[in-house]
Amino acid sequence: MTYTSFFPQQRTLMGPGPSDISPQVQLASSKPLVGHLDPQFLKLMDEIKQMLQLAFQTQNANTFVVSAPGSAGMETCFVNLLEPGDKVIVCINGVFGMRMKENIERCQAQAIVVEDPWGSPVSEDKLELALQQHPDAKCVAFVHAETSTGVCSDAQALCAIAKRYNCLTIVDAVTSLGGVPLKVDEWQIDAVYSGSQKCLSCIPGLSPVSFSPAAIDVLNARKVPVQSWFLDHTLVMNYWSSTQKRSYHHTAPVTSLYAMHEALVQLHHEGLENSWNRHQQQHMVLRDGLEAMGIEFIVDPKYRLPQLNTVAIPNGVDDALIRSRLLNEYNLEIGAGLGAFAGKAWRIGLMGYAARTENVSLCLAALREVL
Repeated sequence: MTYTSFFPQQRTLMGPGPSDISPQVQLASSKPLVGHLDPQFLKLMDEIKQMLQLAFQTQNANTFVVSAPGSAGMETCFVNLLEPGDKVIVCINGVFGMRMKENIERCQAQAIVVEDPWGSPVSEDKLELALQQHPDAKCVAFVHAETSTGVCSDAQALCAIAKRYNCLTIVDAVTSLGGVPLKVDEWQIDAVYSGSQKCLSCIPGLSPVSFSPAAIDVLNARKVPVQSWFLDHTLVMNYWSSTQKRSYHHTAPVTSLYAMHEALVQLHHEGLENSWNRHQQQHMVLRDGLEAMGIEFIVDPKYRLPQLNTVAIPNGVDDALIRSRLLNEYNLEIGAGLGAFAGKAWRIGLMGYAARTENVSLCLAALREVL
């Protein structure tokens, strides 16, 4: 067999991730390689930290990028803060809340589940009741923007409840960072993680995280070592810290971090609130066009994510056939439903660079044709 170089066909990515990336981000990842301890690269790492603090709206010194996708960011938060026997209230209203529960159990901690229906936000009343019933809980964990359903829960209110019971908060912001308001310090989030390939419109494979001083105090007081060597925050931060001599931890994905830097530069130039507004405005155009075709949204408008639109597949429509035609005839990718929504919903992403008028126009025109 003869192998040749790989040249993928250009697609418009409007699924649940990865999202389209700008030409500037694409170009950034092709810049000349340098060593992961090169002074130029260390300066770039410092700037990434500073821009991430702005994106997360935090002063946390312990803000950095995990050299792996958002799932590793999730695991970073749990393995560093949990020890065997700890009790965690975990809120589940979709796939990624379920993954939080699995992380808790793999840390040999106890997961107390607060469950809400798919398509609904996390219930503040249910969380409060669970905390009343389990006053010894150490943490509250929930998903801010549930990618499997397109629901945005009230992170500010949920964190306020957790703090009344002296709990740390662990928040999944994989799909929310850069797309909807997220204010880590103001909302008292102790550990938060995201992903590079959603509203930041960077290449996949990186996970921004941030830990509050309270979370670091808990980490420093651990009785047993962090179960993951690679994700041990006390080791990784010795590489990301600019206040001391950096120590080698792992070979960082240099070119991917070039792309992350450029994606954050673009977010900084646009302005965080402008980015939030752009996602909302493009969502409204998409919403109007879909509803004009008779396509109904699953999530109540009060809880809808503008960047992840979950809609019901019309009766009699073949889910896989439609998505295949969109891909093959229009080079357009939209997402299938997961879990309880499998075969019943489409997930249409408007994340980062994909939240543009031309993408919305293409999606609406292509759907009209194939339907």
